[in-house]
Amino acid sequence: MGPRKANGTLRAYGYVRVSTADQADFGVSLDAQTERIRGWCQGNGYELVEVHVDRGLSGGRCDNRPALQDALRAVGRGESLVVYSLSRLARSTRDTLLIAESLDRKGADLVSLSEKIDTTSSTGKMVFRMLAVLSEFERDVISERTSMAMKHLKQSGRYTGGFEPYGYRCVEGALQAVPEEREVVQLIQRFHEAGASLRTIGRRLSEVGITSRAGKPFQAIQIARILKAG
Repeated sequence: MGPRKANGTLRAYGYVRVSTADQADFGVSLDAQTERIRGWCQGNGYELVEVHVDRGLSGGRCDNRPALQDALRAVGRGESLVVYSLSRLARSTRDTLLIAESLDRKGADLVSLSEKIDTTSSTGKMVFRMLAVLSEFERDVISERTSMAMKHLKQSGRYTGGFEPYGYRCVEGALQAVPEEREVVQLIQRFHEAGASLRTIGRRLSEVGITSRAGKPFQAIQIARILKAG
């Protein structure tokens, strides 16, 4: 727990974002996100100091979102950054981890309401640490494994121009790696090597906000296909 005000209230900052494409979707509107954050703070004894808003911006590079940068600078030791969903915070797992690690270095916490992730708790910290450990690999290792996987797919004849295997896209008749999806494939492989069942892997991915291309939780059969393709 962090420092309290005289009345015992903890302090939190909210961050909300909506891209141009999202604006027609009521479920991720700025008002809907803000109300969820406000409700969580009221229900958990936090003073919501300020809500930082990025309007019409995608979840790409973090340094291109001024309100996010303001929020990260504002939150201090013992305080929390609260978001409606990890998808509002960052598009990739790597960027999400970098933000969480930045907050941790400041002694601050991250709360994501949709995924029920709260690094003020030991369970929440464990989830992020586990994800961080599984994501620690060099870019050259990713490149090497990607090249090997693509070569194997071509040699085995499993890709015939139909369904694109997760982690790749067909560009001008050739398979090209999708970096963000390849990171997810690596996580799935690490979970599998650690002895996790297909259902457990799917649940762990959902816990950290990782979904399929369709934006839905990974099913066991999808994970099995990913492991088979490599």
